[in-house]
Amino acid sequence: MDLVLGVALWASPPCVKFPGLVVAALARRRLGAARRRRDGRAASSAATSADDGVGVDLTWREVSMTVRNGRTGMTRRVLDACSGSARAGRLVAVMGPSGAGKSSLLNALAGQVPESARVMLTGVLRANGADAGDGSGFRKAYVQQEDALYSMLTVRETLETAAKLGGSKDVKRTTETLLNDLGLAACADTRVGDAKTRGVSGGEKKRLALGVQLVGAPSVIFADEPTSGLDSFQAEKVMKTLSKLAKEHGKTVVCSIHQPRSSIVDLFDDLYLLADGRCAYFGPMSSARDWFEKSADVTIPNDVNVAEYLIDIVSIDATSAETTAETSKRIDRIVKAMASNPPALAEDDVSKGLSTASDALALTGKRVGFWGQFPLLLKRSWRQVTRDKATNKVRLLTSLNSAMVFGSIFWKMKLTQTAIQDRMGLLQVSAINAAMSALMKTLTSFTKEKVIVNRERASKAYGVLPYFTSKLVAELPVGAFFPLAFGACVYPMAGLHPTLGHFARFCTILTVESFSSSALGLAISSIAPSTEAAVAMGPAVMVLFIVFGGYYVNQDNVPIYFKWLNKCSLIKWAFQGLCVNEFQGLKFETKRPFDQKTGEDVLERLSFQDATPLSSLRQQGNILSFLYLLTLYLLDTNAPKFAVMQPPSV
Repeated sequence: MDLVLGVALWASPPCVKFPGLVVAALARRRLGAARRRRDGRAASSAATSADDGVGVDLTWREVSMTVRNGRTGMTRRVLDACSGSARAGRLVAVMGPSGAGKSSLLNALAGQVPESARVMLTGVLRANGADAGDGSGFRKAYVQQEDALYSMLTVRETLETAAKLGGSKDVKRTTETLLNDLGLAACADTRVGDAKTRGVSGGEKKRLALGVQLVGAPSVIFADEPTSGLDSFQAEKVMKTLSKLAKEHGKTVVCSIHQPRSSIVDLFDDLYLLADGRCAYFGPMSSARDWFEKSADVTIPNDVNVAEYLIDIVSIDATSAETTAETSKRIDRIVKAMASNPPALAEDDVSKGLSTASDALALTGKRVGFWGQFPLLLKRSWRQVTRDKATNKVRLLTSLNSAMVFGSIFWKMKLTQTAIQDRMGLLQVSAINAAMSALMKTLTSFTKEKVIVNRERASKAYGVLPYFTSKLVAELPVGAFFPLAFGACVYPMAGLHPTLGHFARFCTILTVESFSSSALGLAISSIAPSTEAAVAMGPAVMVLFIVFGGYYVNQDNVPIYFKWLNKCSLIKWAFQGLCVNEFQGLKFETKRPFDQKTGEDVLERLSFQDATPLSSLRQQGNILSFLYLLTLYLLDTNAPKFAVMQPPSV
């Protein structure tokens, strides 16, 4: 296969070599992934049998995590030999002061520790006695602290899409069951919403995020601070939902939580208390007071919230050297007491044979393939794009306002010598306006969408190819509308070449350039770690494209070491196509012998004499194809990767 791709690329013309290289790399990666899936299918099938139709008991032993500082080389221990268990039908609360390692422990148990050469994760994790350290062996859901949902979809549509992607045999029943069990029936047809669009409440959004995860019929549910950012009422509703999933559906629920109110503490079955990455207490919540008073010599007042008081007890007071030493000594004493005299675990009150397969939430079949995923993702993307009226309205007003301003400045240009510069100026700012508008919209939106996509891909909901192709198809008509509106307004106002063919080519060139700029935004956003980083990188790249856009520096005068940048500039090809389309066939008024008489003279001055609108469009198409393929490759390469728990050293 590599030989065939190599020969094909060697024989291909230069304009397709870049896209071809990306296709070759992506194809090799896909083939390798397919071979790995085939090789691991039997092992994966055997591993998942640990939770077929029964509740799952998780046990972990000596789980440790260290992180090395890349600058200083110093190593920090985040988790230190943590051991414990979580049983079916019980809600385990992981608590501790800030920085104690709550989220790190949840990530380690859920197999969500990002892969890094600086992170070392060791320990033993078992599901019903079977090894699960590689993240397999049981079906799990992970509700992260920050919600990531499509804002323009309704609650019902969000759950229906998740159910269809998960291969649910009865989508309607699964959706209705989730809506009722999660208390979302009243807001089922309300949009999720975001900062600019009114939607469901924070608590409802948190329960919806949980519902999306429940579609996969998980036996174990991990929730990282599910009450964060919620008021006390909404926080209690979320925790009651988790407790209900444990008690009534036999799920194993492990959640981290910070400073819970007393009514929430009453929902905890077991408490896992962390102090500086070490286990300070693990046992029934109801036994915590007695154990601390008898085994750890800690008296807990009767009129306090036990959970909050315990967090204070295992926190280091860094007010002074004396208080730091005193609280550290107390924590060491509690940790040693836990290791030597752990509390007795409560007897199981949930049948070990409780069937999850018979649960209405677990009616899942085989996951859909490409042709099943594509229409579902296309429908979701279309709804997200077309329903975002606030963004679309702003983009339309911006396009029309720019067209009105440019049209007023360059109103009904004549065929004088001074109008030549005006024409070139209008064509240049039109190209820049179309490119920047599409670029900034993509940079600000795709970095946020990427968070959702990475989470869904991490749960194996769909592949990168059906997602990316569906996104492009859904955004195509909407993305084309704004440069067309700009062109329809500015063209007649400025008095450009007055034929329908020239007007159509003008709009086409701007539209293709807009798509190319949006594709550049996708590529940059694929590697940018945040929206702020993407917004900083995008304009910096565009400034270079503007400099080499053919207006400020003649392409014949570009230094040889910058020729490649001149050829990659999407501004250059758009400006060239617009100039050829406008100036060819024009005759200008002359008063002096050295005046430029025809549009061809102007094109020769710009070194565009050999260009045609079609050749410019073809080069724009090459750039567009390359950027799309590059984005696809980057998304595939930068897919979420997680560390595998290694056995502890003996």
